Amino acid sequence: MNILITGGTGFVGSAVSQRLLEQGHEVTVIGSSGRSRLVVPQAHLTHVIADTTRPGDWQRLVPEQDALINLAGRSVFNLWTERYKKAIYDSRILTTRNLVAALPATTGAVLLSASAAGYYGDGGEIEKTESSGPGSDFLARVCRDWEAEAGKAADRGARVALMRFGVVLGRGGGAMATMRTPFQFGLGGPIGNGRQWFPWIHLDDLVNALLFLLGAEECRGPFNFTAPQPVRQQEFARQLGAALHRPAIMPAPAFVMRLLGEFGCSLLQGQKTLPQGLINSGYLFTYPELPAALREIVGG
Repeated sequence: MNILITGGTGFVGSAVSQRLLEQGHEVTVIGSSGRSRLVVPQAHLTHVIADTTRPGDWQRLVPEQDALINLAGRSVFNLWTERYKKAIYDSRILTTRNLVAALPATTGAVLLSASAAGYYGDGGEIEKTESSGPGSDFLARVCRDWEAEAGKAADRGARVALMRFGVVLGRGGGAMATMRTPFQFGLGGPIGNGRQWFPWIHLDDLVNALLFLLGAEECRGPFNFTAPQPVRQQEFARQLGAALHRPAIMPAPAFVMRLLGEFGCSLLQGQKTLPQGLINSGYLFTYPELPAALREIVGG
């Protein structure tokens, strides 16, 4: 297949690109920089540097593709100034809008477009499946608008699947690279009271589930990309500490997190998401439970 990936040089994008290339697909990666983690022969890889929030020559590549994987988006792990919130929003919504606009009027392509568990807002104790409604906070509004832009591809005949990612755990980057350091120095612990639910997924399962959807022609609409065994944040901290053989007794108090503004407050929220769509479609998780996932990540 000819497959184009926006955000293809990031933590998730590199893992997805690597697997597709190993399977023999022709992959076009679009990123905002020339840096890439890929270590495969360049014969099957086209690397394009472009700002996908703007229309440009990169859009000419879209009609040639059998599949589009939309992963572009500025990291949310930063202080949310008004300027940075606009970057979070535009990097997702404008990229998706430009990607869909470049599709032919009639297409048989598939679009797998990222979203996030943040779609549900602060879920409290309520289990969230794909049929649950959206929240009302900033990240929920971003996800809602993000998905709406991707959904417009269906009007052109594309099969659209929306991937609501939890916190992605894997080696060499992502959330784990940020969280691991304080634990290694014995400074790790829960955030706030730690009772908020922590939706997570191992990077291997994310890639495998994405490839599963790519080949499952009957799969369309939203899918929670989260492990079937969610945990509370305090349990995640305890398990990560155990995997690293470090204590997990230094909480980040809620009042300190609130000093970080909207971003800090978002870390005090959580979603008890269940991947009902993937399970009902027949996907089998490699890492359904957190202890085995953390052992694989920190064990090497």
